[in-house]
Amino acid sequence: MRPLVLAALLTAAIASPALAQNAPAATALPHRQGLSMEMPTLQEDAALQAAVASTTRPEADRARDGQRHPFETLTFWGLHPAMTVVEIEPGRAGWWRNILEPYAAATGGRYVAVGRPTEGMGVPDGTADMVVVARAFHNWSRDGRVEPYLAAFFKALKPGGVLAVEQHRSKEGVNVAEVASTGYVPESWLIHAARAAGFELEARSELNANPKDDHDHPFGVWTLPPTRTSQGEGRTLTAEERAAFDAIGESDRMTLRFRKPGAAD
Repeated sequence: MRPLVLAALLTAAIASPALAQNAPAATALPHRQGLSMEMPTLQEDAALQAAVASTTRPEADRARDGQRHPFETLTFWGLHPAMTVVEIEPGRAGWWRNILEPYAAATGGRYVAVGRPTEGMGVPDGTADMVVVARAFHNWSRDGRVEPYLAAFFKALKPGGVLAVEQHRSKEGVNVAEVASTGYVPESWLIHAARAAGFELEARSELNANPKDDHDHPFGVWTLPPTRTSQGEGRTLTAEERAAFDAIGESDRMTLRFRKPGAAD
């Protein structure tokens, strides 16, 4: 059995009565951006455990699980069997797709990959249970796609549906237009954009936080693993510099759960 409580997972959600039964007492944690945060109780999901542990996933994907926390993150987002899940720009490597697609197939759900949301979300309006966006808002902020994309997500989700976000997080108090080219954006900016599109911020987690990441790297977030860019713009990292950036690990990331207002099915 996988441990039900992770010290790293911080969320504002209150466990449902079914999940809270026999749960350990929640630990009070500091407030951040006005949100109360508690230790959650994670529900066991054998199908999700199997999808994450499957040897059909690329070895390189599984090697990153310790830093990307797929089971815990998907549980935080509220993934459960028979959902219709739309992933935005899954990329050629398909890190999340390699978990979500077999999970949907095993549980009677549906997985849909979408590359250009404004051209279609792949599902009828108001029918998606979850829209997943991982590490993409920094790109969209640079060419005006944030607002129309969020509108497309909102339209595709059913009332009570979830917008699940994982994103490289910059320091607060910086201009998104100046920092987005490094791959990072401020958490407060993203929350504001989603709220402006009609979403409610239901919970946020420090599960994928990395306090060792100071967000200041010669080649932006791509200096860090897994990309590990070491040369460009007339500069080449020394072996010592490369080792130091590798020691940081993957980026400091926000993990957010937004909900479209309305009653879920």
